[in-house]
Amino acid sequence: MESSGALNAHTVDDAQPSQASIDLYRTLSADIASGVAVASTLWRKRDYAATVTGHMSVSYDPPTMLVSLYDGGRIADAVSESGTWALSLLGSGHQSTANWLASPGAPLEGLLTQVPFRRGPATGAVIIDGALAYFELRTVDIHEAATHLLVVGEVLSMGRDASGREVQDPLIHHSSSYRRLAP
Repeated sequence: MESSGALNAHTVDDAQPSQASIDLYRTLSADIASGVAVASTLWRKRDYAATVTGHMSVSYDPPTMLVSLYDGGRIADAVSESGTWALSLLGSGHQSTANWLASPGAPLEGLLTQVPFRRGPATGAVIIDGALAYFELRTVDIHEAATHLLVVGEVLSMGRDASGREVQDPLIHHSSSYRRLAP
């Protein structure tokens, strides 16, 4: 049954969104709950890693995932050039890691000295210790979308480094803050 009355809608100018449109979009899109992960790659014998909330499973056959990376960031350049990458899904106990790897001023040298990790067997990329799940991927496509790159990868290896209750307690990003599902 269709409801009566008009929706309170804000129309976005196709040519150039106003600052008001951008601000409203930022506010409304913050209500999308998403899991928090770390995207990483090994490129030119150097580790790159960053916190991401834009990622998703694309297909089961073949196993394929997508990650959204800010095009102006080091991680986007490194993932684009290396051709392989990893995604570590974080639990609520990883909040300090998520904060550190989301910091715009995080140094390239020594970036991971305070982050416990191991290397993925297929790519050599960083896998965060205690990850709820991890995936190593080979890039099969990259799409430019506004200020971001959408990187699609086929899974080369995957696993879980968390156990028991940790698996049921993912780190969630909602309303511009980290949250958790478990009480």
